[in-house]
Order: sequence, then structure tokens, then C-alpha cells
Amino acid sequence: MIVSLPRTAVRGGALAVVAALALSACGAAPDDTSTTADGRSAATATSAADFGGMAELVTAAKKEGTLHAIALPRDWANYGALIDGFQKKYGIKIEVESPDGSSQDEINAVTSRKGQDRAPDVLDLGSSFALSAAQQGLLAPYKVASFADIPEGQKDPEGQWFNDYGGYISIGCDAKRVTSCPKTFADLLKPQYKGQVALNGNPTKSGSAFGGVYAAALASGGSFDDIQPGLDFFAKLKKNGNYTPVESTPATVEKGETPISIDWDYLNAGYAEEFKSKGLDWQVSVPEDGKFSQYYSQAINKDAPHPAAARLWQEYLYSAEGQNLWLKGFARPALMTAMEKAGTIDKTAAAALPEVSGTPAFPTEAQQAKAKTVLAEGWGKAVSG
Repeated sequence: MIVSLPRTAVRGGALAVVAALALSACGAAPDDTSTTADGRSAATATSAADFGGMAELVTAAKKEGTLHAIALPRDWANYGALIDGFQKKYGIKIEVESPDGSSQDEINAVTSRKGQDRAPDVLDLGSSFALSAAQQGLLAPYKVASFADIPEGQKDPEGQWFNDYGGYISIGCDAKRVTSCPKTFADLLKPQYKGQVALNGNPTKSGSAFGGVYAAALASGGSFDDIQPGLDFFAKLKKNGNYTPVESTPATVEKGETPISIDWDYLNAGYAEEFKSKGLDWQVSVPEDGKFSQYYSQAINKDAPHPAAARLWQEYLYSAEGQNLWLKGFARPALMTAMEKAGTIDKTAAAALPEVSGTPAFPTEAQQAKAKTVLAEGWGKAVSG
């Protein structure tokens, strides 16, 4: 069985400098100047056509001049190239706050800064967090030009959120520090891996860590309806001394602090590529006993201070250029199947993806909500002591 969720840590080596939004300053309420000559507002536009077309959207976004983003590490799924590409193409500055933040941090920023000009314009959330944000009425409905090509089940019918890129939970391993790298969840329980097995964050806040526990559940007799075996698995890892509470990041991987990391395959594949020149042999395996696949989801803050730039960012991400840049970061873009049919996919980048067999399946909204509740109640107890 194959499943899918979000983020907590940065993916690669040195982060390029990004502008950070001040956390303490009180911003003014966003104005609503992004309107066309005939009075159409970007803040309520549900598509580029609804705003008068792409030309009008580009003009309004350039007038705003800035896009506020949050929790977008440059080394995560090639976001650095996406940020640079958008800025170069449109001359709009992207300010990224807390690049290593979690999906929950993004939602917290939206709710706590409602009506302020320092609120995030756009969000990149784990799927369960996107569903939660939509239920809270935090997201603006918007359909990009390629909306129809996003597979059914991977988008909100009204466009409040839509999947962007995804991958599989994998096991990354420093082959120079670990004599024999584990390939399955069952392997991770072996005594030879004492103090070496890490997650990318806390599963109650981070989608990548949530996915790691869900994958462990599938490998241990659980299901989309039953994540408890995943908690039991990590409790066992903790008890036998194999689990380390150190959150896996590029820095901990490079230093050897987390020689085995359960994380998305595109992040682990990124480590392998990035650290090759530094002599680190990082091997990546998608465990056959616990395949869990998940997409992240894009969304626009309903009260975005830069509504035109927010919508133009989405159009860029869902263009062939944007989708292929995610692909070059070893992530599987939501429009991959449509691009293969259209002949617009980067075939070299597609061929470099970690090898996986089978067809992915995804938990329902109710199943994810149930799993999050179980984790919230039991994670601390499972790994404490």
C-alpha cells in the first residue's frame, strides 16, 4: 500500500541570502489598490481571466512589486531556482520569512497577522494542513490556467488549494558512517543502528515527519485508518536506542549527527547530489514495506497583502517552466502526467528521480484528521523517556 504529507527542515547546504520579514513590527492593513481600469480586484479574482487576462495580472503584480512567502527553503525541491526565476522574469521581489518553518507555522502566521501588510501572501502546505486552512476559511479560491490538468482528488473544486509537488518517504543513509545501510523499516530496528535513526521534525507539526510515521504504520500492519502501529514502531525504536531526537537537516547530515534520515525522497536525493563533492556517500532507498507518497499543496492567503503577485506566483509555479524546476529538484510535479502527454516535461530530470514501483494511494481528509489526532495524543509519550 502506498500513501501521502509536509515540511519542517531545510534541504541542502548553504542557504542563499533571502529577505526576512520583521517578526515584531506592526504592519498596516493591506490596501486594495490592485484593480483594473474597469474596477476588477485582484483580491477577489478567481482566475487570471476573471481579472482581465494574464497581461492585466502581470501589470498589477509588478505594481505591487513584492511577494511575501514563508517556510520556503531554497534547498527544498529546488525552490531557490523557482524564486530566482520568478524574480528575474517579473522583477517582483520575493521576501521569504522563516525558510525552515513548518506548515503549522504558516497557518499561524496567516491567523495572527490578519489585516497586516507583513502577512504571508502564499502558502506551501502539507495536504492535511491545506485542508485544515480551507476549513478555517483562510484561503482564497483561485484556479491557475492549467487547473484542469491537475488530477482529480489533488485539488479543491473551488481552487482553495491544489497539489504542487510530491514524493515518497525514503531512508537516507551515510554509507561512510553506516556499515550496511538499511533498506526497509524492519531493518531500522536492528541493533547496529543504535542512536542513528532520525526524522525531519516533529510529526505533529511537520508533514515530512508525519509521513515518516504513517509509512512506518503501513510497514507494521497499520493502514490509512490506523496510524497507531507507526507510533508503536517509533516507541520501539526509542526503547532499543536506535531513535535519535535530533531533527535531520542538511547540517546534521553533513556533520554525521543524523547518519540515517527518514525523509521525502526528493530531499534525500538532494543530499546525495549536493554532498557528493564533499565526499559524503548518501544513499537513498524507498522502503518496500512502507511506501507512503504525499503532495504538498499551494494556496493563497484570503487576505494576502499582495493579491496580484500571489496569483501570478501560482501561475508561474504551474507553468511548464515552474513544474520542470520542481522536477529538477527530484520532486514529482502535480502536472507531470499532463506534461508527459504534452511533450513539455524535462525528460532528463524525470529519469533522475528515485526509483519506485507501484501506484500511489492517498488517505482521505477524514483519515488524515484522525491520524493527526492520534499523533497529537500519543507522539510525546512514544518517544519520551
